[in-house]
Amino acid sequence: MKTAEKIKAFSELGEFLNAFKSVNYSTDEAISSFENLILDSAHFNGWFIEDSVRCAVSGISSMLEKSKLEKWIANYNFLETKSPKRVGVIMAGNIPMVGFHDFLCVLISGNSCLAKLSSQDNRLLKAVAEKLVAIEPRFKEQIIFEEGKLENIDAVIATGSNNTSRYFEYYFGKYPNVIRKNRNSVAVLTGEETHEQLALLGDDLFMYFGLGCRNVSKLYVPEGYDFGIFFNAIESRKKIVFHSKYVNNYDYNKAILLVNKFQHFDNGFLLLKEDDALTTPVSRLNYGFYKSRNEVKQELELRKDEIQCVVSAKQEEFNGGVSFGQSQSPELWDYADGVDTMKFLLTL
Repeated sequence: MKTAEKIKAFSELGEFLNAFKSVNYSTDEAISSFENLILDSAHFNGWFIEDSVRCAVSGISSMLEKSKLEKWIANYNFLETKSPKRVGVIMAGNIPMVGFHDFLCVLISGNSCLAKLSSQDNRLLKAVAEKLVAIEPRFKEQIIFEEGKLENIDAVIATGSNNTSRYFEYYFGKYPNVIRKNRNSVAVLTGEETHEQLALLGDDLFMYFGLGCRNVSKLYVPEGYDFGIFFNAIESRKKIVFHSKYVNNYDYNKAILLVNKFQHFDNGFLLLKEDDALTTPVSRLNYGFYKSRNEVKQELELRKDEIQCVVSAKQEEFNGGVSFGQSQSPELWDYADGVDTMKFLLTL
């Protein structure tokens, strides 16, 4: 299959998924089936509420616009006669279809995808793959959803925690591989942000309940920063406490802070604690003060292997910088951990 034909098939898939940004009452069997899957997702994973799944679907449909796909692949040299490799892809399950980009890269590169899905997200990508095969049947032989061990593979792409990455390295270290560990995202505030910018920061904080590596888990703020301005701007997000799993985390983490007498801020749905750590539990946000932006730039450079992206009004000053509200809207060329997955696959 030629690269142009793959691009055509994926762009058609994007058009199909575009229909699910909002509720779709179509009587078309394929559309109604996928709509029901979206509505049922929360029954299988309580974090995968309808809004979260639609957000993920919308992001993928935007990613698959033909012009974006063509711009992306223009950076690479594809050998149409290259024999396909069997690439094992171990996917995380923290947010809906988080492994789609790897799935896309493997297939566009001309290789076969042996996907090992997380038990937390083992339905949505299968349905998307079925639609892709319906659009372009030649993909059928290149897509395998592996239920057992990954065997007879030529390379591995695996995403997990710092702990699981050690197991991945042990079992798959003999293969060409891309193994991803824990990453978090941060926001650098100047104190001059508008109400609208801080409101958009709410997306970076609360989309997918903060479970993604591109969700902001720590704020860097100038000394003397008024957190009241920040809390006022994100007040519209307070409905998040109506989600049982989120509020259980909020209540638990609040109790921990109170019992241990840790100084913190609390607006009724988000807990703020001064802490050096980038990783935080659901419902908590860490913060740290800085004296100058050069100071925070130096710290972020030292911790670059822990950081996925940096949200700021001054995004151009930071590696992986994005504007407010955009952390969960990566482009095709915004590779996880800064590792060019497509380049890796094309060298196999």
